[in-house]
Amino acid sequence: MIQERPGAKNRPTPKRRDQEAANKRPLVGNAKAAKADVKTRQRAEREQVRQGMLRGEEKYLPKRDQGGAKRLARDIVDARWNIGEFLLPLMLIVLALMLFAGTNPRMQLLILPLVYGVMAIGVLDAWFLTRRVKKRVTEEFGESAAGGLGWYVALRSLQMRMSRVPRPQIKRGEPVVAHRR
Repeated sequence: MIQERPGAKNRPTPKRRDQEAANKRPLVGNAKAAKADVKTRQRAEREQVRQGMLRGEEKYLPKRDQGGAKRLARDIVDARWNIGEFLLPLMLIVLALMLFAGTNPRMQLLILPLVYGVMAIGVLDAWFLTRRVKKRVTEEFGESAAGGLGWYVALRSLQMRMSRVPRPQIKRGEPVVAHRR
């Protein structure tokens, strides 16, 4: 029985051949295991970055989405109902109607102007929203921060809310506050 003493290793010294056998490793290593390990680590990193991007964490966002001005623009778009959000579902419904009414020209004459009208209203809504966002961003961050926001705001307003990346950080109807970074 080995008595435990403070500062002692409290085990017998290993035999030289046992220690050398434990230290032996192949020169090349197990390439398959190494690749699997690297793949697993990379997958975990990518998932962490993806989750951070969806949450809107600044360090995980691509350059085009970084900055307080872009965050303010996203919040303004996300705080309201946008007509553009309904364009894709509407177009799918119209496509189905056109398939069923393909041989009926009267039905097509009713559907087509409706589609163009809704698209025009969506584009106008995005245009007015873009002007409003640019004005607000200019007030909060200055003229230089408002550059390049037009398409950013318009395209975000045309996406369905659930498919936006980064995900909306604000609920509809909430007041929008500028976040300076």
